[in-house]
Amino acid sequence: MAKRRKLTSAIVAEEERRTHVINIDGYSRTKELLKAGDCTTSIPFMVGDHNWVVKYYPNGNDKPGHISVYLVLDSAGGEGVKAKVTFSILDKGGEPVPPYVKVAPEHVFPYSGSDWGFGDFIKHEDLEGSVHLGGDSFRIKCDVAVKKIRSEETHANQFVVVPPSNLHQHFGELLKSKDGADVAFRVGGQVFEAHRSVLAARSPVFKAELVGAMRERSGDPIEIDDIEAGVFRSLLHFIYTDSLPETTHEGTDEGATQEDVVTAGHLLVAADRYDVARLKLICEEILCNHIDSDMVATTLVLAEQHNYHGLKEACFEFLASPSNLEAMIASDGYQHLKSSCPSLLKELISRLLPVELTAAKDIIRDI
Repeated sequence: MAKRRKLTSAIVAEEERRTHVINIDGYSRTKELLKAGDCTTSIPFMVGDHNWVVKYYPNGNDKPGHISVYLVLDSAGGEGVKAKVTFSILDKGGEPVPPYVKVAPEHVFPYSGSDWGFGDFIKHEDLEGSVHLGGDSFRIKCDVAVKKIRSEETHANQFVVVPPSNLHQHFGELLKSKDGADVAFRVGGQVFEAHRSVLAARSPVFKAELVGAMRERSGDPIEIDDIEAGVFRSLLHFIYTDSLPETTHEGTDEGATQEDVVTAGHLLVAADRYDVARLKLICEEILCNHIDSDMVATTLVLAEQHNYHGLKEACFEFLASPSNLEAMIASDGYQHLKSSCPSLLKELISRLLPVELTAAKDIIRDI
């Protein structure tokens, strides 16, 4: 007998949130070039199925002596979109500075091109007298929450509800409990117990070391000397759960702290060593989205030595700004860059030269 299914639909209201960080490089030059009422626009980003941009007015829109910032709906055909926006100045560690956090009430964007924000976001004198304007650059964080409506099909006679997969949670608990663990590692004075089969399934390097011809025969912990204990713990967490620990921000625009970024660099090297491909890309993405003048030199060396092409290109793009380049040269990592990868400096200089100076670029590469 044919099975009868009674279907109904539900209208579900939900909220999607996203963070977008705007780097203002060359603050003084931008302020000099754009008069009051003139603005520059960020790259588009998507929240709640709509494209958005941020307009930055270095000399204010309608408030002299201020910086103005506005969130703009940038989707063709978008109308009646409800959204909330928060703008904040970030400190060097990537955290919002409480006196410079402004929260706008929920607003209905009536049409594409409509905006909402603050004409008096921050006074010039307050920014210029603060430590948050370093190397003539600073960062603005834009938190956007968009209300969206979706329809979904429901089953009126649904007696059994199938939950989403929680396989990653079970494997995470397996790592914590150490039940059935059959291999141990000593890293930085700490011992980590794990399961050969799980490690081998997730890493071809672990597979070769633990179940292949290179398998460790001794029952003693395997010594690992060139990885920090905290980094190895995060590596195991990812191998078992396919996610980063909660203390590390995963994603393109999340407000990672400087400690998160440093950890991502170490974790990237570990993921490369054990060939955990997805973790490599996640860490590389974190580094690409959090390049600053203090760390760009060491990040560029890391990218060159391990052949991370995307990260290298992100560093070159950051250094295309004269103010960023000057700040990098004054940083502690610059000497490390000069001594360890002098060819990188030649490549950087040739990239920065105008297209017309092709011959000069060839000369620099041959030096």
